[in-house]
Amino acid sequence: MTDLASAPLTQMPTRSAAEDACRARDVLDRVGDKWSVLVIGLLGDGTRRFTDILRSVDGISQRMLTVTLRGLERDGIVTRTVHPVVPPRVDYTLTPMGQTLLRTIRQLIEWADEHTGDIDDARVRYDSRRRTEPLRETQPGDAPVSP
Repeated sequence: MTDLASAPLTQMPTRSAAEDACRARDVLDRVGDKWSVLVIGLLGDGTRRFTDILRSVDGISQRMLTVTLRGLERDGIVTRTVHPVVPPRVDYTLTPMGQTLLRTIRQLIEWADEHTGDIDDARVRYDSRRRTEPLRETQPGDAPVSP
């Protein structure tokens, strides 16, 4: 049996493309969900307390914010600092790695803000088209159906 720690670099096993895609999907699951995007964007403006984040992220529950912040902390994107005061004060801030996400996150939020009207219009067109078209299930091997 070969000891990987002492094996020459040329004999080290390499990850397959499928393994790389799986790892990337795992990371994207964390940073790409709607709550993480909004929390990272908010923390890009500076350190925030838990209650401030909760008030600032419309629609998030206390439980969901806790889960989101724990995941971001576990992945090294957010730092949690507990201050020894009464009542307890907990601050959250982006780590240097979390800061590297800011440009992309802000572009995504900006894009979403700029295109909400377009998306609303597209949904209306789609929904009205779906109401007037007969429902047809496609089977494997069916030719594509043009709109």
